[in-house]
Amino acid sequence: MAGERFRHLFLVDHPGIEPFTSPSSGGTKKRIPSRNRQTHSEYLMQRFIEAWQEAEAEQAVHHVDRNGVYIEFKSDLGADLVIKSLEDLRSKKVRLLNVRTEGEGDERVTYATVYVAHEKKRHFLKKIEEYALQVTPGGKPKNADLVNSIADLRKALLVESFWQDNRDLMPAGEKAWCEVWLSSDRDEVRQRFEALLEREGIKATSGFIRFPERTVKVILANRQDLERLTAISDDIAEYRRAKDTAAFWLRMENREQAEWVRDLLGRIQVESDSRVAVCILDTGVNNGHPLLQPVLKDEDCLTVNPVWGIDDHDGHGTLMAGIVAYGDLTDCLAKQEAIRLRHSLESVKILPRPPAQNAQELWGFITAQGVSRAEIQAVGRKRIFCLAVSATDTRDRGRPSSWSARLDQLSSGADDDLKRLFIVCAGNVSDLNAALNYPDAQLTDSIHDPGQAWNVLTVGAYTELDEIRDPALNGFVPLVRSGELSPFTTTSFTWDNRWPIKPEIVMEGGNLAHDGQGFYDESDDLSLLSTYRDPATRYFYGFNMTSASTAQAAWLAAQIQNEYPDIWPETVRALIVHSAEWTEALKARFLPDQSKTSWARLLRICGYGVPSLERALYSASNSLTLIAQEEIQPFDRKKNGSGYKTREMHLYELPWPKEVLIALPDNVQVQMRITLSYFIEPGPGEIGWKDRYRYASHALRFDVKSPNERTKDFLRRINAAVRAEEEGHPGTKSASDHWVIGANGRNKGSIHSDIWLGTAAELAASNVIAVYPVTGWWRERAYLGRWNRRSRYSLIVSISTTEENIDIYTPVANKLGISVPVAVNA
Repeated sequence: MAGERFRHLFLVDHPGIEPFTSPSSGGTKKRIPSRNRQTHSEYLMQRFIEAWQEAEAEQAVHHVDRNGVYIEFKSDLGADLVIKSLEDLRSKKVRLLNVRTEGEGDERVTYATVYVAHEKKRHFLKKIEEYALQVTPGGKPKNADLVNSIADLRKALLVESFWQDNRDLMPAGEKAWCEVWLSSDRDEVRQRFEALLEREGIKATSGFIRFPERTVKVILANRQDLERLTAISDDIAEYRRAKDTAAFWLRMENREQAEWVRDLLGRIQVESDSRVAVCILDTGVNNGHPLLQPVLKDEDCLTVNPVWGIDDHDGHGTLMAGIVAYGDLTDCLAKQEAIRLRHSLESVKILPRPPAQNAQELWGFITAQGVSRAEIQAVGRKRIFCLAVSATDTRDRGRPSSWSARLDQLSSGADDDLKRLFIVCAGNVSDLNAALNYPDAQLTDSIHDPGQAWNVLTVGAYTELDEIRDPALNGFVPLVRSGELSPFTTTSFTWDNRWPIKPEIVMEGGNLAHDGQGFYDESDDLSLLSTYRDPATRYFYGFNMTSASTAQAAWLAAQIQNEYPDIWPETVRALIVHSAEWTEALKARFLPDQSKTSWARLLRICGYGVPSLERALYSASNSLTLIAQEEIQPFDRKKNGSGYKTREMHLYELPWPKEVLIALPDNVQVQMRITLSYFIEPGPGEIGWKDRYRYASHALRFDVKSPNERTKDFLRRINAAVRAEEEGHPGTKSASDHWVIGANGRNKGSIHSDIWLGTAAELAASNVIAVYPVTGWWRERAYLGRWNRRSRYSLIVSISTTEENIDIYTPVANKLGISVPVAVNA
């Protein structure tokens, strides 16, 4: 950044609000086979009657008096199943429970499990009869799409029809911890199921998680137990294998020097009245360490379970704390000037001491309890939550889990309207021997649960550490060179493209030394330095992997929150992502060309790159940043009451210094970067996670008026883009000539960022930005009563030029009423 530093500028005027005018559309053409009407209707009616009789016979065998049965519907190979028509949202007595697929491409088959109350037995028979005998005004058989999409149906299988994980994880004779997803979030359903577990003698964990239309309970069960529960309960929606969790720590030699501690303690300046805190959810923290005592008070050391205590039983939490408090501790020790500590720490222990592995616990519930403990202890703090604990497996591959969905729920404030920022680790490669197979191992080892959560900031790792000085490692070389992806990190490279871009950023995570013969070492030279849990033994310890990078990101977030105390969690997240850039080494390794496909690939591997504290905090005369924090109501009821619609878009006319821009030479290229950040509310379970609109309550998008585009044509294009995305063609209507990433690449998850490149004159004419919603379950499942909820968002826009003698900051500041911008001291 050139010259003096200035604070970012905030847009104080509200944007213009434009209603949507999208015309009706036929939608995406579904892949539905043609059928012989008479033959197919007769076949399905017979199959339904057989399935019902089989289900009733099964209930008689189990001596239960159920209120309904479970039916499974099946599509043809490579064809669609019209799942939205498989439930009756008005009566709630025909409920879509889950959707699963088997196979790929033209060999893919879709299955849907539906609960049908006894009193609704005629519901599907009636639809089939209407298909056989009635026609629509257009001349088609009534219910043709639904009935033709059903290749077959049967009584749901007691376990297979409900199992949503890898089939290899399904328990057999031995009991295993499993998640039971119940089909309702009502208290009576939860109480009924808990009574059922007690009656059947099935062990379960304490606590549960509630989502809209779903309640999750963890039980210890084998296949026979699951079959029994399915047979006797009306409330089952799906089963999954519960997660084991792991905390990551290292056991390296450490250069312990007590004089470092004394010297640093003599230079720190603690801001005792700070209202900003980072809450570390981990193994506990030893605040007896002299470097942590000033920032972590006794009353802020908490635990989820009093039996566990508050002490750090393995060192991981204290290692996290050293970096969360000081950032680069090596840099702090080497400096001679004063170090300001502007934020405090909190510790909530969420992991018990081994051998109590906590594998049986429902981690979303445990995490929520940790959040609650901190918020009750100290009300009113600006709090950032730091979670560097993850599951040991990677089977979700982007699909939401109960843990990640709970983080999304906590972030969104769905339960209490309190928005929260979580900074979460991406997780590490499962086998360090495999890590030597760089970068293939890092690309194929998927980000660990709960790093796939939409609302959290997920942190991966890169490294600048590539110099080995340890004489004991003579002959060893760094695995990767400076600026490249860390050998320890995982990525979302193998995920389905519908899921969010993860990680969003990468930070220092260390490197591996190897001898070329298959031997490796986690060298002190290639690690970060942090605080050790037992200062009587040593004060410092080596730290690496994505835990270390996550701790750095939490420190960075605290600096931003302190500098701009009134900004939202959504804005802190946005500023971190907005400030990130890819190193030349990352682009050389993972960006073979400038195509949109290559940029999307780069995002899946290392997110938006390495964030910069300087760029996150300050503008310069030739590089300014505008910030808007607004609310939008995505959806509304139609005037005639016949349904729900997309409600409004926000238009920003940006205060660009047009005279300054137009005066620049034609060969001067300018850059505009836009980042949009918001929190979604997670939706129901597997009934629609294959549909990107079913998990997220809503989605927001941004676009910019093209240089030669009239505003009314821009609005028309936005309306067409919304319709295209809702029909399954995201981004096809966006003008992407100037965008580096493009709409197809950036419109994933709940934070979107892109870079616009063009001439100064083109930027001067591209001064209108639209923020607009696309559909989600708030609208699609309007009966849940969320259709009229409002959503907060943060919009960050930066423009910059490489011409250091150009002042674009002052004219914009003047337009916003800041007559004399004041430089910020270094």
